[in-house]
Amino acid sequence: MKPDVTLDCYGLLCPMPIFKASQKIKEMETGQILEIISTDDGIKRDIKAWCEKTGNELLKIDEIDDEYHTFVRKQSPGE
Repeated sequence: MKPDVTLDCYGLLCPMPIFKASQKIKEMETGQILEIISTDDGIKRDIKAWCEKTGNELLKIDEIDDEYHTFVRKQSPGE
């Protein structure tokens, strides 16, 4: 999966990866994919809740070594 934007949250702890993702996705176009790279395993739980709350689409979470690569597609408001 090729993201349109990659957000490096390496070393940041909850809630910072979600906070930064929220800021970044506001700058993106509907349908674009944001990849969030995080070392905090809380991202697995937090990103699901955030996507449910915001309406953005969680595509997948890949665990590679000690990193979590999370892919989210931006949805338009009201979708």
